[in-house]
Amino acid sequence: MSEPFDAGRPPAPPGGARGALHGGDPSVLRRLNSAATLRALRAGGEPTLSELARQVGLSRPTTEGVIAELTDRGLVTEVAPRTGTGLGRPARRYRFRADAGHALGLDIDAHWVQIFLADLNGEVVGSHRAGLDVDWEPAERLAAVRAAIKTCLAGAGVERSALWAVAAGTPGVVAPDGSVAFCTVVPGWQGLHLSRELGRSFSCPVYVENDANLAAMAERWRGIAEDVDDVICVLAGLHTGVGAVIDGRLHRGRWGAAGEIGMLPELGLRDTMATLTGAPIGRSGPGEAEAEAVLAAAQRDDPEAVALVERLAGRMSRGIAAMALAIDPEMIVVGGAMTRAGDRLIDELRRRVRPLCLSAPRIEASRLGDEAVGLGAVRLALDRIDDNLFRID
Repeated sequence: MSEPFDAGRPPAPPGGARGALHGGDPSVLRRLNSAATLRALRAGGEPTLSELARQVGLSRPTTEGVIAELTDRGLVTEVAPRTGTGLGRPARRYRFRADAGHALGLDIDAHWVQIFLADLNGEVVGSHRAGLDVDWEPAERLAAVRAAIKTCLAGAGVERSALWAVAAGTPGVVAPDGSVAFCTVVPGWQGLHLSRELGRSFSCPVYVENDANLAAMAERWRGIAEDVDDVICVLAGLHTGVGAVIDGRLHRGRWGAAGEIGMLPELGLRDTMATLTGAPIGRSGPGEAEAEAVLAAAQRDDPEAVALVERLAGRMSRGIAAMALAIDPEMIVVGGAMTRAGDRLIDELRRRVRPLCLSAPRIEASRLGDEAVGLGAVRLALDRIDDNLFRID
């Protein structure tokens, strides 16, 4: 099984907070001290050298040496001294440089690309959304994605060389090597080595992940499921995808296909929009506008629309309940295009899923909306940056 991704939580200190300060090899000890000091600064604040030394558990001279090394790496900066705090020269203070590097998160769908640019603290400093033609071949789609990235970076005034990691979310099954193993939503996407193709535009690492998986990471990071350790994210669109966070970590499975229970027609998670609208599935349809119109009509208690939503919820409830029975989550978050027109679908899913479960999980609507996948991509990129920042080998 591939190594699970941490779904929005910084890596734990190796060996515990105090354990990070011991080691037999002097070079290892220096790296441990550096990682512990950087972690303390990364938590926020502007401590003095003495305050930082006490917090990390190092001597003041050792802390001073570590600060000098982190400053040379561009990760730490000295801040202006605070005046009026007493007699004598104000103590020097230090802070983590969140602008030392940046993470780029992409949501690449059949119809659009959405981009978020964030600093090392995860604060979004730039974003851009561009439409894509569903009939484009992969080369045309990738060219449009690259153009959108260029626009986003230019708007934020950030150089491409300042990117430390890039992550992209896409519909379909994504293999551990970043290739799209299976996809029916984006034409020509299946078999494409997406991380390698995107990587031609960057000098930093590029990662690719399934969109529902990234939405689950985003919901746990800064969405309705913040800090919930066991959560299922249901991304309801053309089809319905499912991502799962277990014990605080994204569960991908051996080949990246965990949660793809929509492959079983009996579980009712395929052809979601077609079921709602009654329109046949074509290369470019049924469209989100038609689905939103039905959902909006159901919010107004239109009898025909209500019946369509109830029928869809009845189908979807089987697959969602199957995932809930397998994982026993604390929360199920429902997002995607099918949730934009109010809570009627969510309410129906609550009514139909809970009786099928042994324990009743909370079922909530996503509060991140269309931003979930892109923000999840940012979180994945930041996790990979953190892996490198705090590595000691």
